[in-house]
Amino acid sequence: MTGKKEYMQCVTAVDGHWLAELDPTLFSVKETGRSGRAKRRTRHSHEMEGQMKEAEEEMKARAREQLEGEQASIRKKEILTPGIGEPGTPVLF
Repeated sequence: MTGKKEYMQCVTAVDGHWLAELDPTLFSVKETGRSGRAKRRTRHSHEMEGQMKEAEEEMKARAREQLEGEQASIRKKEILTPGIGEPGTPVLF
């Protein structure tokens, strides 16, 4: 109230996110309290997480390839048995 006039009768709080949802062309929500350094640190940590995931996937693929190679070499091993057939004839198991 000022003097004899009352300007508002009912007042309520409005969350800024509500306005931004209602009309994003007129309202936007900006994060406060975060410095440029904190934003860069966050961005850098996200980049590092992505690189770690790629490295883990690459390591798993290499391990899988190595295991497959070992299994293939085990299947192809030749055992020479003397006395069966001609000497030096390989027998596969």
